Order: sequence, then structure tokens, then C-alpha cells
Amino acid sequence: MSAIAIKLGRGKIIAIGLMSGTSHDGVSAALVELDDRCRPPAHLIAFHTFPYAARFRKALLAASADEKIGAAAISTLNFALGREFNRAAIDLAKRAHVALSDVAFIGSHGHTFFHLPPRRTTRGQIASTMQLGESAVIAAATGVPVVADFRTMDLALGGEGAPLAPLAHLWLFAHPKLGRIVQNIGGIANATYLPPRADLRDPNLIAFDTGPGNGILDALASRISGGRLRMDRDGRLAAHGHVNDSLLAKLMRHPYFRRRPPKSTGREEFGPHLLDRIIADARRMNIVDHDLVATVTALTARSIAAACRQFILPRGPVDQLIVTGGGAQNPNMMKMIAADLPEVEVLTAADVGVDGDALEAVAFAILGYQMLRGRQGNIPSVTGARAPAILGKLTLPPAPRA
Repeated sequence: MSAIAIKLGRGKIIAIGLMSGTSHDGVSAALVELDDRCRPPAHLIAFHTFPYAARFRKALLAASADEKIGAAAISTLNFALGREFNRAAIDLAKRAHVALSDVAFIGSHGHTFFHLPPRRTTRGQIASTMQLGESAVIAAATGVPVVADFRTMDLALGGEGAPLAPLAHLWLFAHPKLGRIVQNIGGIANATYLPPRADLRDPNLIAFDTGPGNGILDALASRISGGRLRMDRDGRLAAHGHVNDSLLAKLMRHPYFRRRPPKSTGREEFGPHLLDRIIADARRMNIVDHDLVATVTALTARSIAAACRQFILPRGPVDQLIVTGGGAQNPNMMKMIAADLPEVEVLTAADVGVDGDALEAVAFAILGYQMLRGRQGNIPSVTGARAPAILGKLTLPPAPRA
């Protein structure tokens, strides 16, 4: 630990943040300069997404959907994802012309393979979570300390273990006068409410998963194109269709949307099983493919707006909704959100000077920094945990040879 303490001495340090989202697209890697004496304390140096090979992505998706997957397959995926993560870290550092010896640590979220928070357990179940992407594989390949497995301590304290990005949102988006929602739209969509002058002690600072993001939409685009498409790029398919109000109303009756925060969700609720039901309903209702894509896009937009009205607006003013993640690159989805929230200014992270694509990877560099500083990473008003907690587990690289 002494070497780490030296690298985390006062002043600027360089770290790498890694994560793989519920879209299963690849590893997002951010090279970040951190200095908590500055405002904002995090500065992005470089960012890149390293796509999974088609065969690996297919295997990962299949494993995530298979409730009977065996221990050997899970163990293999854990180490295979570790390799994907270490390659991303090494490649990113090379692209940025930064030596790995100058990187203080890597904060790796891994890939959420299973997540069952306490408020979703049924009789006989125990709240649990599993992130794959073995940190020892990353540390061994890079020679850099790795902080990983951020969700588990919050879950152990009765929290949802998610969302974890709100601390980064507070660092990068808090405003002295404006109430802001940072709305990430990845595979799952999640919102963070930052009241004016927000800080960690503000009880109105909340965050939660609003529901589906791009995950179902991506899977639908793949399904109707016979695997030719991985997403509805730029919202082109939806733009040629019309929203079916009857199907949308039925989808909005999903019980998750009525559940009060703290709450989190994932592919278990908004994944392949739900998509199968949506497609079956569409076939019975004679809904053509373009209209179905438009309706599923509207489901994300409508659920975001509904969450804002039901759970955030009663807490304080909302002047801006700032969209990050893949959804910010879908003009059709952005228009739908703006139409459902006409009283709120809908922006992208880029509009306020933040790289929205890199944000989640940056968040795990920040969480790793907090862990190594001995500071809290969770926000109990967000996750419902009983207490603030230091998040993450440290994996040291092999000792240098004498």
C-alpha cells in the first residue's frame, strides 16, 4: 500500500476507468486526470470504446439470458472479460501516449452479469450481485493496482447497489442556481437529480433507474433485421414509424414504473423475456416493424418523463435534463423526451461541456479514487443503504522482480 499512497499524494494523478454496460457493446475506457483541489476535480484526457468481437458478444448475451448457465461457463467468462478489460486499458494508454507506469490505478466496474437488489427479492432469495471481469487478470497484465467490485458493500448495507454514477454527476454537473437531472440512457436508463447547490448531504439528491434505455431497442433492431443491425442508429427506423398508443399504454403499466425510489433494474426485468412479449403483442395487434421500433423508443422516453414527474419534480425545481449515453445520439428519442417534458430544457452532456459517452467510465475512476482515499463512494439517499460506505476492492499487481 505504501507505493499506492505515494502515487496518491497531493496533486494531480492519472487513472483509468473501465466499464461494460447492459448493451453488451464493448469496454468503455477513460483516461482521467484527478485532483480534488480543482473544480471540477476530474478532467478527461482520452476516451475510447473497444467493441467486443461479434462471437464474444453473442456468447456474452447468450450467457446473460441463460438462467441455467453452469459454473464453468461463468468462471470462464469472468477471466475472458478480464482480458477484454486489460486490453482496453493497455490500448487506451498507448493511444494517449501515457506510460502505464504513470497510471496510479484502474477503477473497473466490470460487466454486471446478475443483479438482485433487496427490494426485488422473493421468498428464499438473498439480495446479491455479480460483476464479471476478473481484476487479477487486469492487474497482472497492466502492472497497475485495480479497484473493482463497487456494488457489493452498498448491497451488504441494504442498498440497491445502484446506480453508482451519481457521485460523478455531483462532481461534474452540480450547479449553484439550476436544478438538473442527469439522464443516462445506456442499456438501462437512470436519472440523477441534482438540486441547486447540491452536495452529498442533500436529502433531495436522489438517483434511480427509470427503466429501459437502449437495451430492448437494440435487441429489437437486431431481431427485425435478422441480426444485420445492432441498433436503431440515429433513430432512423423509428423515424419512419408511428407510435402505437395502445401498445405503449400497456407497456407503461409495467409495475416497475410505479415503484418508488430507491430502485434499480436490469435485463432481468427489461431484457429478452419482455422483448418476446412485446413482439408477440405487436403481432397480435398487426403492428408493423417500423411502428414497433417507434413505440419501443417512446417507451424509454415516456418512462423517463413519468419518472421525472412522479419522483423528482415534487423534490425541487428541474430546469434542465441533460442526456448522456447512447440515447443522446438518437435524435428521435431526444425529440420524444422533449415533447413529453415541454417545461424542461432537454440537452446533451456535450451542450454543457462534458463527454457523455465517457461519463460512466470516468465515474469508476472517481469511485476508485474515493476508495483509495478512504472516502465514501455511495450516496445513501440514492441507494437506500443504511450508511455511507467506501466502495470497491483492491487488487494489487504482482510484486516487481528483485
